[in-house]
Amino acid sequence: MRLLAPIATFAALLLVLSTALTASPGVASATGGAAEAPLQIYPVPSIYPASADYRLTANGRTVPVTRYPGYDIAQFAMGSGTATISVTKINNTNIGSYRISPAKLNIAGSVSGSTLTFTVPNDEYLIVKVDGRRQLVLAIDPAETNRPPSTGTGVSNVARPPYNAKPGTDAYSTAAFQTALNDAAAWGSANGKQGTVYVPAGVYTLGNLYLRSNVALYLEPGAVLRYTGERAHYDVHWRKVSQQRDITWFISTRYSSRNISIYGRGTIDGNGRAALQPGNLGVNLLTPIYTTGFTVDGITFRESSSWAIMPTRSSDMTFRNMKIFNRFDMGENDGIDVMESTDVTVKHAIGIGLDDPFSSKTWTSNTDLFRKVPGDSRPLRDVVFDDLVSWTFCYGVKVGQGVFQPQENVTFRHVVVYDAAVGIGIHHKYGTANATGIRFEDIDIERLSFSNDGNRTWLALWIDSGGVGPVKDVTLARVRVRDAGTTPARINGQPGAPITGVRLDTIVMPGATAPATTLQQMNLSNLSHHGPITITPTTG
Repeated sequence: MRLLAPIATFAALLLVLSTALTASPGVASATGGAAEAPLQIYPVPSIYPASADYRLTANGRTVPVTRYPGYDIAQFAMGSGTATISVTKINNTNIGSYRISPAKLNIAGSVSGSTLTFTVPNDEYLIVKVDGRRQLVLAIDPAETNRPPSTGTGVSNVARPPYNAKPGTDAYSTAAFQTALNDAAAWGSANGKQGTVYVPAGVYTLGNLYLRSNVALYLEPGAVLRYTGERAHYDVHWRKVSQQRDITWFISTRYSSRNISIYGRGTIDGNGRAALQPGNLGVNLLTPIYTTGFTVDGITFRESSSWAIMPTRSSDMTFRNMKIFNRFDMGENDGIDVMESTDVTVKHAIGIGLDDPFSSKTWTSNTDLFRKVPGDSRPLRDVVFDDLVSWTFCYGVKVGQGVFQPQENVTFRHVVVYDAAVGIGIHHKYGTANATGIRFEDIDIERLSFSNDGNRTWLALWIDSGGVGPVKDVTLARVRVRDAGTTPARINGQPGAPITGVRLDTIVMPGATAPATTLQQMNLSNLSHHGPITITPTTG
């Protein structure tokens, strides 16, 4: 859903692809409308159980639906054209009600008995609710146009000699993978480009993997890199005091690395329940640390038992077409926390989990995360989160809680908060540094079903007593609030650390057709230690 028009309008921009998918070409519809998009249906490993609630087809082709704690998941990719989706209740009872999110897309469906049918004009990350059934997450990726050859010069295929990695939950292939990564990096460095590690479909149980400069890790659709659940297989990288648990970085970069990519349509799986067995490790799925020129494209991350993705003290990073599927019954499983990094873009992603899916943070060199990491803490600046769907029990999008070093020029835009406790937030809880130049643009808050720190509201900008530092120049522009929550929206600084320079531009509250012109209309009544608040309603 890239390049969406603000809030209630939807521009159906078709993505023109340079190469075809591995599927039959699209054909014009019988009514002469847009052509059906070619599809790529991802294979699903047998470790992931089938849904007990839904069957799904796209353009007449069966798409596997898997059951996951808290929701079901279906994934495929589509090229240029349309995809007609049919969602069928497995027990064949008639559908009484449904909703399709994001609501701002205005996707209309039709019901025939036990089947809901609707058409999407391009790739989207959707959440479908049918009657009292669990939600169905429908992650439709853009076409995969950059798939590398599986063999050839500069390509290390982990399943082929000399590596011979074996898929299967009883296998253990870390040595084969690490050797392939090292060989590809060496070839890339010698030739001034990236060497490629090709991972075919299959489930590979692995210990820690370390990425060196000039390497590209490609995960074929159906390829899964999975935490084993055995503590002896892993290094301990830090200890999370709040969890009283040692943590490992499942995949990380070597310090001072550069020019690294992870891409494809495969999965990195933290096997979180196994990770949280007594005496075991928590798992960060991906930690790019002290690196530059780092890219993630198209990967699914699932079931982390600690923060999933942690870009740390790095620069020039891009994360796109990313799916983060975490559980609601495991805490401290943030999606992506950008930490002490610069020039970072997170674009076109869906993040689901109990804790914050999308946030930025800064710390000190002796914070538990960094006690084993050399070097000094760094400020965070020029970070953009763009085109997101967020579903959480905490904050939809957030700056904080750690603000030990300055955070500058952080932007969240084109965001749908499907459900949360707080839609938009800055929580300056730890540290005394400034948070400045924070922007929230084109945000659509659909529902607020939960409570966090006593907050169940569309907006919470607050400085906690444990981290007294100023927050300056905060802009909210073009925000559609469909659910305002049950507690007042808040702007609360602290003595000596006010929140200043807040601008509220075009905030449309539930049931309203025009922007709010007063704080009262915004239900923004919990106020303290703040500067003037500028309200700029527009109709543009």
